Amino acid sequence: MEVKQKTRAEIPSEFKWRINDLIASDEAWQEGINKIKEDVKELANFKNQLGKIKSSNAAILLECLTKQAEIGEKFTQLYVYANMRLHEDANDIAAQEFADKAGHVHVDIMEAESFIEPEILSIDEQELQVCIQNTPGLELYNQYFDNLFRQKAHVLSAKEEEILSQVHELGMAPSNIFSMFENADIKFGTLTDEEGNQVELTHGRYGNMLKSSNRDVRKKAWNTYHDSYWYIKNTLTATYNASVKKDVFFAKIRKYPSAMEASLFTDNIPTAVYTNLIDTVHEYLPQMHRYMKLRKKALNLQELHAYDLYVPMIKQVNNKMAYKDAVEVVLKSLAPLGAEYIDISRKGLTTGGWVDIYENSGKMNTAYSWGAYGGHPYILLNYDNTMDDMFTLAHELGHAMHSYYSWDNQPYIYSDYSIFLAEVASTVNEALLMEYLLENNDNPDMEAFLIDTWLEQFRFTLFRQALFAEFEMIVYRMAQEGKPLTVDALNKVYRSLNRQYYGDALVIDDKLDLEWARISHFYDAFYVFQYATGYSAAMAFSKQILKDNASTIKYLDFLKSGSSDYSINILKKAGVDMSVGVEPIKEALDKFGELIGKMEEIL
Repeated sequence: MEVKQKTRAEIPSEFKWRINDLIASDEAWQEGINKIKEDVKELANFKNQLGKIKSSNAAILLECLTKQAEIGEKFTQLYVYANMRLHEDANDIAAQEFADKAGHVHVDIMEAESFIEPEILSIDEQELQVCIQNTPGLELYNQYFDNLFRQKAHVLSAKEEEILSQVHELGMAPSNIFSMFENADIKFGTLTDEEGNQVELTHGRYGNMLKSSNRDVRKKAWNTYHDSYWYIKNTLTATYNASVKKDVFFAKIRKYPSAMEASLFTDNIPTAVYTNLIDTVHEYLPQMHRYMKLRKKALNLQELHAYDLYVPMIKQVNNKMAYKDAVEVVLKSLAPLGAEYIDISRKGLTTGGWVDIYENSGKMNTAYSWGAYGGHPYILLNYDNTMDDMFTLAHELGHAMHSYYSWDNQPYIYSDYSIFLAEVASTVNEALLMEYLLENNDNPDMEAFLIDTWLEQFRFTLFRQALFAEFEMIVYRMAQEGKPLTVDALNKVYRSLNRQYYGDALVIDDKLDLEWARISHFYDAFYVFQYATGYSAAMAFSKQILKDNASTIKYLDFLKSGSSDYSINILKKAGVDMSVGVEPIKEALDKFGELIGKMEEIL
């Protein structure tokens, strides 16, 4: 029997998010985009005015910033709607057109407001403080002004900023090209699954086939999947090369020492946080090597390959989990976060129209939470009825509730939390879910399965993301030194890191060398390290939350903070200090070692 992927139209509406809660219809979207084009023109009224303000006419500055925020809030809703339509089905031509139009208007907005920050930065800081004190409403922007003047050395003249805004869309080209290839064009053919069915291999099914107890199934899935990337490795290399050079160019233009420092400076993250993560993980690599040897022994293999890293080490248990059942388990596990958190989550996941649940052809190959201020959060899944999918649900719900609380407690300008904080709330949910499952289990086989799952979460979220982060650091250093980023050069770097991180127990197959070419997060440079730092912070939070109610209150305050302060400070106020030292990272890695010991006893 051949099992084909469903089209979008074949998915019942009850399993789709209600995107029209955000924008009523495609027609309303078109009206909104036309209106925003007119609103943007009003910003020109403030040009050449802001740098001249004194205490007596500071209302002009407040009026300009208010208008900018109004445009930003309305446009964000339009932009999110257009791109979520595309993510539902990248084959939808109308959705492609909407996303393209939104991209053009985004550039227009950036160009129209490009004068604002250079003109504000031309104001004497002492004079600005007098303006704030004497202009009711302007005090709202204190954090904005502080952050802006912190970046003064990297903000160019109004004319230069206008030019950079015009090339923003060109800079998005590598990411857009990769996204269309990854989500619309790539095909993997068909394979025979464990039941003997001819199944179309998709991104979603690939993940489940790697967990198959039938080694032949997972080996064929791994080879078939990677063949599709290997056949166009030079195209993928050129695309990624362009993305790296784009980042290096913008960093140089804005007078940053490196692309990494440019990326981290945005959220006021010291580069030491990045390098400390890598250095600390290096200290614990013997634990990863120990884990690889344990996996090889548990699976009774002569050779351990990449396609053996995802299959459970212990005998298979029934890990099927329907979506409705997963919702109930996740909500029970999050009870320590309080009744309000649970009530909001339940409504969102069941009747609130937050979630797009199942895979369909053309749907974006990932899971995420998104949305826009003024609306509710959305969650995109490719749910395939496994416990892994339940953990993904818990993860994305963490993001969604972080957004919900931030939007509900902050004004628009501070409503979006930083990337550095983004992975904390999601991973806290995963940790609480794991602790709940272990606490409420009396089946030794299930306990072993859960510990095995937790070990894989550590490998995938902390060690693997640190490997990715080190790969980016090396590659961008090569680019800045003028070294060619050929497919052979990039493969060599990636092979060396795999050997270093996984040790001698893992056979490094040639096709694994090219794995970097399918990592979509590499098109958002220096993002992935925050999965690892976020995981470490989340382990600390979950431990505190399960210990006392005061920590839960601090954590909920963290969720409500948005970007009202710098990321490091927000974490510190909530009880986790990532600014100096590496204690949260070490505590998390010590837990990894403890879990290995438990699994060694079980096996």
